[in-house]
Amino acid sequence: MAGHTHHYALTVTWSGNRGNGTTGYREYDRDHVISAPGKPDISGSADPVFRGDEKRWNPEELLLASLSACHKLWYLHYCAVSGVIVMTYEDHAEGTMVMDQQGKGRFTEVVLRPHITITSRSDADTAAELHEDSHESCFIANSVNFPVRCEPVITKV
Repeated sequence: MAGHTHHYALTVTWSGNRGNGTTGYREYDRDHVISAPGKPDISGSADPVFRGDEKRWNPEELLLASLSACHKLWYLHYCAVSGVIVMTYEDHAEGTMVMDQQGKGRFTEVVLRPHITITSRSDADTAAELHEDSHESCFIANSVNFPVRCEPVITKV
């Protein structure tokens, strides 16, 4: 709702204690569980390059997923109110993170690459233009300090 403050809460519980806590850098796992009441848990870890479990989601992937999902939700909204009928939407998002000499990392860009199928009676130009509106409205894109680009592929059926 416009003009309102929204609050979000969840719990992140470290599950990587092998019995001796953080007695050494290699002595613990980076595993954790993200939870919130009434929702399925998300098994998280660090990126494997940072000693994490490759079978679990890492924070960098979750940031990329948040940007992609937020853009998609706004895009579907704008299509629905603009008469563009979307039949399928699949995004192949990619993010780039750079590490400096001190080991501090930051994302330098994210590229969303949604593949969208619209009906033959929908206007492809409008479908393409709505990505800009979606980007401007995306709560997550408005919260990050790096560029988020969108390179959509639109197909009619």
